[in-house]
Amino acid sequence: MRRLRQLAERTPATRERYVDLLRALAITMVVLGHWGVTVIGYDRSGRPAGHSALGDLPWAWPLTWVAQVIPVFFLVGGYANAASLAARRSRGGTATGWLVDRSARLARPTTALLVVLAAGAAVATLRGADPAQVRTVVWFATIPLWFLVAYLVVVPLTPPMYALHRRFGLVVPVVLVGLVALGDLGRIWGPPGLATGNYVFGWLAVHQLGFAWYDSRTRGRPAGGAAEPRGLRRRRLPLSRTAGTALLTGGLVALVLLTVVGPYPVAMLNVPGERLDNAAPPSLALLAVTTAQLGLILLLREPAGRWLRRPRPWQAVIAVNAVVLTVFLWHLTAAVLLVGLLDALGTLPTPPVGSAAWWGWRIPWLLALSVVLAALVAVFGPIEARTRRPPDTGPAREGARRLRTALAVLGYAGLVAGLLLNSLTRKTAPEPLGLPAPALVAYLAGAGVLRLLRSGWGSRG
Repeated sequence: MRRLRQLAERTPATRERYVDLLRALAITMVVLGHWGVTVIGYDRSGRPAGHSALGDLPWAWPLTWVAQVIPVFFLVGGYANAASLAARRSRGGTATGWLVDRSARLARPTTALLVVLAAGAAVATLRGADPAQVRTVVWFATIPLWFLVAYLVVVPLTPPMYALHRRFGLVVPVVLVGLVALGDLGRIWGPPGLATGNYVFGWLAVHQLGFAWYDSRTRGRPAGGAAEPRGLRRRRLPLSRTAGTALLTGGLVALVLLTVVGPYPVAMLNVPGERLDNAAPPSLALLAVTTAQLGLILLLREPAGRWLRRPRPWQAVIAVNAVVLTVFLWHLTAAVLLVGLLDALGTLPTPPVGSAAWWGWRIPWLLALSVVLAALVAVFGPIEARTRRPPDTGPAREGARRLRTALAVLGYAGLVAGLLLNSLTRKTAPEPLGLPAPALVAYLAGAGVLRLLRSGWGSRG
């Protein structure tokens, strides 16, 4: 508590605390949403199995317009990435140094998760467990990594995309939305492969809005107090309540037209049997939800900002943000552990979806999961919370600078390749380590390269 008070007291007056609150709320809602919508039962072999309850609760599909908050995370990610990149450059740092620094907060807690899961899977396999069943358990625990794949693509694109934003402003997300629309045409009428780019274009569009928010807060001035460049207004995101009302109304109208009248599913989360998944890849309907959510965010910005000036709420936000990725990464592992424990004790409830017993089980289920997750965060949270930014290094020779840039990109490519390969590998594949060995090797190689660069290797050349 003392350290939290110290951090709260040292918070600069210019910090947009609302961004930190939104990040904490978004991850909390993702965790509670996953836990709350999960149905636990037994498969034909008598083993515990889980699936989403949304297929059995169509009345709840419109609720996903609020519950689908991954776009909020990309929005605040864009703000935070723009702010940290601008600060780095104001100190004379480089985009490569920023990229290497940014990787630590993402890679360290993720590496801990993968290593622990692989070690646990190896022990289970050596003790005679079916490798296919081991893979199923690990697959479920690593579902959150699909989001991290997209974010690890967006982060290294921040320097060039922020440069585009500084040049063209809100024109950039408009173009990206057009590309998403083109991909959706492929999903609906073919060819389906045309939509592959939506995994990048959709999240980049939301990320760009975070840039615009940051420039609006700083009035577009480069760090250090330089004069406002020409064309500033087209980079700003209107932050007024009027703009919030317009975005909320426009987003909801577009959403109703796209889902109720148009061909898109109402649910913004995956529902088995639906023709499209609005989030994988992001669709126009999801971007309409993002627009409405952005409007609501702007409407609540001023009262939330006043509330966050109070010491206790701000300390709570700081505490959550210190371990926010750890919470996200381990929340389904907590579910795996709790289900395994209750099954071993013969006390695992499996009431039918929508029954009174099922609804009654939601509260104790969430409370029990919270206890398990709290224990996991207590163990693994310090890995994320203790990540520190290294001191800025001096200027490097041109050859060393280019080498570091190439290695940083290669390191991120290894992270993305490893996580993507794991997500694409079927959940019943016989994997003794729970994770595909090539995926684990690629990820750890990428993390190792970035760790080497972070230690300062090659900074002087």
